[in-house]
Amino acid sequence: MTETKNQMYFESNPTSKHDEHVVDYQVNGIDLKFTTDAGVFSKLQVDYGTGVLLKQMVGLDFPPCNILDVGTGYGPLGLFAAKFWPEQTVEMVDVNERGLNLARQNAAVNNIANVLIYSSNVYEEVAASKKFGLIVTNPPIRAGKAVVTSILSGAKNHLVEKGILLVVIQKKQGEPSARKLLQATFGNCSILVRDKGYYVLQAVNN
Repeated sequence: MTETKNQMYFESNPTSKHDEHVVDYQVNGIDLKFTTDAGVFSKLQVDYGTGVLLKQMVGLDFPPCNILDVGTGYGPLGLFAAKFWPEQTVEMVDVNERGLNLARQNAAVNNIANVLIYSSNVYEEVAASKKFGLIVTNPPIRAGKAVVTSILSGAKNHLVEKGILLVVIQKKQGEPSARKLLQATFGNCSILVRDKGYYVLQAVNN
């Protein structure tokens, strides 16, 4: 990603010319409609890795203590979680204001009210006292290793006991080092699935 227009998805205020698309997406019988735009991650479709992670969320047993989606973009992970678990409040954070505005728009279009969508550089604006039963992330690899590391290692402080972190990451983009980091941070890390180079990693806050 060498062109400026393609680097903007992890920046605060993308200046790319608007190029909106509407994406229809279905998983586990839930239909969602997303408006996407230039300057956000995977504007033409819900990316494959996100789809792999979504399928692993279904049937997951985690403490019923609300959900956090870190790096939400236009919202596919968080909005699916909110639709699938309507009794939970899902907090969705990102630094990309264009993505956040799209996520709010997509929440309204899909009649999803149990969400809080706000700007936060990783966990900076997430209340320190707030704990979650589940944190999900498709981390912004191109934002750099330091950002990805802070997302993974910082999750522990925001999970309740037995809370779960789910991460999707490609092997070629750092899965082995991410797995080592989670093992060191949580004392455990399991691979839930491997799919076309994408790995879903799970760490439990024991």
